[in-house]
Amino acid sequence: MKNISVSTFIHTIFILALIVISLTFYALLSATEDQRHLQQIMRYKYFADTFITTDIKKDSPLLKNLYKKHSLVEVPVESVKKEIESEGETIFSASSIYGNFRVFKTKNNYYIYIERYNFETMLKDEQPFDNTTQLIFTISAVLLLLILIIYIMLIQKLAPLKKLHKQIEQFGSGDLNVKITYEGNDEIAKIAKSFDKAIKYIKQLISSKNLFMRNIMHELKTPITTSRIAAESVEDDMIKGILIRSFDRMNELIEDLAQVERITMYDFTPKKENWKLEDIVNETKKMLLKDEKNFEFQYNKECTIYTDRSLLALVLKNLIDNGIKYSPEHFATVLHIGNKIIVKSKGKKLKEDLSYYIEPFSQEEKRSSGFGLGLYIVANVLEKLGYELRYRYDSKSMENIFEIVLD
Repeated sequence: MKNISVSTFIHTIFILALIVISLTFYALLSATEDQRHLQQIMRYKYFADTFITTDIKKDSPLLKNLYKKHSLVEVPVESVKKEIESEGETIFSASSIYGNFRVFKTKNNYYIYIERYNFETMLKDEQPFDNTTQLIFTISAVLLLLILIIYIMLIQKLAPLKKLHKQIEQFGSGDLNVKITYEGNDEIAKIAKSFDKAIKYIKQLISSKNLFMRNIMHELKTPITTSRIAAESVEDDMIKGILIRSFDRMNELIEDLAQVERITMYDFTPKKENWKLEDIVNETKKMLLKDEKNFEFQYNKECTIYTDRSLLALVLKNLIDNGIKYSPEHFATVLHIGNKIIVKSKGKKLKEDLSYYIEPFSQEEKRSSGFGLGLYIVANVLEKLGYELRYRYDSKSMENIFEIVLD
């Protein structure tokens, strides 16, 4: 029940209600029909007892009172003979030494035929049919109509929820310009207004954050570059090396933050095309700016991948960087096998689960390089590309293995 939608739940409830009501009224009709039939038989048995168990004359006051009280009308036999022969059926009969008694039912009428030794007559039973059946039909029709009206009103009341859901999905997909509107003062309107207010607030926060990040990175870039150039003029080689490494790390952090800002934007969409794996490898090598003695690629040059070349190259660059930095051999290998791209390097097994390292600024221990953004960038890029990142450790070869599952 927890997993079905509200509209499905309402449809189910009303269908069950209709089934229960229909079965209830069917049972009532069946019971009423049986009761009515029993009453008819008892009525005609009473007439039979009057006509064929006593010695009575045709013009007897008793018969006249009986006709009047029970809505019985004498009719010529010949006038109803054809109707009875064509569509009549006997529903009750009795006989005695005084004569015979039969009740015929046609499509619209009931007829009583009495044949005695002293007279013969045909009576038409004009007593109205039992109104109970008609009453049950009327009540059932009213109830079903009422349920239908309530059902339609509920569906109409819930209709704005579908629109609200689509607008929320639109916002979730990155459209910050979506405007949620709903007229009224009910709970749905309150939710819509609150969510619209939240969207505006989030939009302002994102705008402020982006403006701050761009300004701070721009403002930091110039003094860091200037200081880096000035550091070259320091005569003491040890101090000079420390300053240069510090400024290089600052530049690296700014570049990482710029990448994080770009790929985590709501409106960021990868530009996927069919690329040869060789093109992606070449792009990765350009980004690495490292000696190729620290890494190697093993792949089929004719292989093509439907992806964003720059983003996948960025992922490989960060994984290779990590492999080189944290491996005692300072070497990483990239393999393409089936639907996986594998980056592996010698080293100790990670102490934490992969989920720990894909958080920003997560490091297993303080190191001389890196800011803990590499795997965070990798995870966000792969999420945008629709790929999966997996980690495992091969205890035999003592290798950390990261796998990019492409589909």
